[in-house]
Amino acid sequence: MFQKLLIANRGEIARRIGAVARGMGVKTVAVYSDADASLPFVKEADEAVRIGPAPAKDSYLSIPAILEAAKKTGAQAVHPGYGFLSENGEFAQACADAGLTFVGPPPEAMARMKDKSQARKRVSAAGVPVVPGSDGVLPDVQSALAAAERIGYPVLCKAASGGGGIGMAAANNPAELEKVYRQCTDRAKAAFGREGVYLERYFPAPRHIEVQILGDTHGHLIHGLERECSIQRRHQKVVEEAPSVLFADGRNAALADTLFTAAVEAAKAFGYANAGTVEFLYSDGQVYFIEMNARLQVEHPVTELTTGLDLIGWQLRIAAGEKLTVKQEDVKRKGAALEFRIYAEDPVKYFPSPGPLKVFQPPTGEGVRLDSGYAEGDVVTPNYDPMIAKLIITGPTRDEAIARAVKALESFRIEGIKTNIPLHLRILKDPAFSAGELDTHFLDHHAKP
Repeated sequence: MFQKLLIANRGEIARRIGAVARGMGVKTVAVYSDADASLPFVKEADEAVRIGPAPAKDSYLSIPAILEAAKKTGAQAVHPGYGFLSENGEFAQACADAGLTFVGPPPEAMARMKDKSQARKRVSAAGVPVVPGSDGVLPDVQSALAAAERIGYPVLCKAASGGGGIGMAAANNPAELEKVYRQCTDRAKAAFGREGVYLERYFPAPRHIEVQILGDTHGHLIHGLERECSIQRRHQKVVEEAPSVLFADGRNAALADTLFTAAVEAAKAFGYANAGTVEFLYSDGQVYFIEMNARLQVEHPVTELTTGLDLIGWQLRIAAGEKLTVKQEDVKRKGAALEFRIYAEDPVKYFPSPGPLKVFQPPTGEGVRLDSGYAEGDVVTPNYDPMIAKLIITGPTRDEAIARAVKALESFRIEGIKTNIPLHLRILKDPAFSAGELDTHFLDHHAKP
C-alpha cells in the first residue's frame, strides 16, 4: 500500500475518500481552489495544496496543477473521485507517466469506454444486449435523420464522450431531431471538447438499473448487485436505492441473472479493473446496456451499506496491486438503502440557491448516514455542482427505510439557502414511490408541489 494519496476532487467525495484512506494508515493530500479553501475536506487532510482560482478549468480540471501538487507533496497515488477528471484517460496516462498510481481502471480500458458509441459495439460483440441505436458517431444532421428512420422515433440524441445527462435530448420527429442534434453537438463540445453524438431508441417509461463492478489486476472480477436510479430530473439522478424493487425478495431471478452476467461480460470486454458501474435500461421485461462508468458512482453508499463491501477501500487496495479476496458467492444483500442528493436549489423551480449555511443541523439516529461536503457556517458558491450532501438511510426493509427517511428529512435543518429537501419528501410520500412504481419520468407525473 502506498503511503500518501492525493485526492483530485472536492466536497463530500474528497472528504469520504480521505477518511477511508486515513483509516487504512495512508496520509492524504487535498487540492483546493480559492473558492474551497475553508471547506472541511481541506481542513481534514494531512496536507493541502492550492491549485488555482475558482473556475474548475483553472483548478480541478488542470492536469498540470494537480500533477505539480503530487510532485510537491511526494504523493504516490491519485484518487480522482467522480466528475472532473475521473473518466479522463489522458489524466490517467499522465499520472502513470509521472510515476503515480491512478486509483481507477487502466488507461487502455478508459480509452475503450471513452467513445460511448464505440463502447456499444464492443459490448454487443460480447453478447451484451444494447439499446437499439446508430452505428457510431453521426457526422451531420442528414446522417442522424437517416439513422432515426432505421431506429424509429422517438430517439435519444447523446454525446459520444459524455455522461451525467449532459448533451442528451429526445426527439419525436425529424423536425425535433434537427433541433436537438445541433443542441447536443454544441453542448458536447462545450462540456467534453468533442461534438460527436449518436442516437439510441428512446423508451417512453424505462427504469434505470445499474450494476456495481469490482475487479483486480489479477483477473478476478465480480459484481456487487444492482442499484435503481430511476428517479431523475433532466437525466440527473435524484434518489437512488438498493435493491431495486424489480429484484427484491428474489423477484425476477432469471432477469437478475441476465443483468449480472451482462454487466460482468461488459466489464471483461473493456479489460476493466478497479471499481466501475455498468448502466442499463429496463423496459418491457428486457434489460439493455447503456454505458459503463469508469469511476466510483455518487450513489455507491447504497451498495456499501447493503452488501458490506468497502468500495473505496477496495479501490485503494486494487490500485496498490492487491488481490480482490471477495468471491462472488460472498456478495449478499442485507436490508435496503435509499440515497438522497441534497442540493442547494429551489425545490419547485430548481434554480440554484448558493449562499451561507447559517444553520446546518443534519439528522441522526438508527440507519442514518450523512456524507457532507460542508459544515455550518460554510458558503455554498455557484462555481460547482450544487450538491452539498448525500443523506443515506438504511432499514431492514424498504418500507422501514422509507419511514426512517421521512423522519430524517423532516428533522434536517438547513437555513440560509433553499434546498431540495421538500422535493425528497414529496417523492417519499407519493403512493407510486411507496409501491415501487418507478420510471425515469416519475417526476413528470408524481411528487408535484
